[in-house]
Amino acid sequence: MINRIRDIRRQKNMTLADVALACDPPTTAQTIGRLETGMRNLSLVWMNRIAAALQVEPETLLRSEGAEPARLVATLGTKGAEALKKPVDAVLPNDLSADAPWVVVSVDAAVGEYREGDQLWLRQHRPEEATDLLNRDVLAPMQGGRFAFGRLTEGRAQAVTLLPPAAGKSPVAVEQPAWLAVAEMLVRKL
Repeated sequence: MINRIRDIRRQKNMTLADVALACDPPTTAQTIGRLETGMRNLSLVWMNRIAAALQVEPETLLRSEGAEPARLVATLGTKGAEALKKPVDAVLPNDLSADAPWVVVSVDAAVGEYREGDQLWLRQHRPEEATDLLNRDVLAPMQGGRFAFGRLTEGRAQAVTLLPPAAGKSPVAVEQPAWLAVAEMLVRKL
């Protein structure tokens, strides 16, 4: 097994010292460097400590030697596409943001601005944060295992109102949602 500590650390713009200090208990940059390069054995204890410091799941740190991961090879900016000096493993967004749970919604038929085949990645929030999510697309659980999705137009911890993305649909009121998940990323095949 090959570890991905360096690639994940670099994508999070962290130095060896940053990761070392974020470990609990803190360690040295030299130790993190040795674990990255395989000069020191990446035990389960170290894997858990480093994963917590990088805010990813421990299994994200490992990859099979035979599996070819997605690679980050270029950046796109005002000057056009520019190659990276050295390609790195691409880390899925959910791996980079372990501070709150993610849910994913698959779009089966075009509705509003969403197309068939789209995936919406939504980060969960507490109902008390509803006022901070106004005018964002939100998924809210309802009783009976159902969900409501739409633009959050009114929000309180006790009840929220969502405007569905389909034209001509009436607003949906959700009483006492257990959580709210705001759309943060759209994955769309070209």
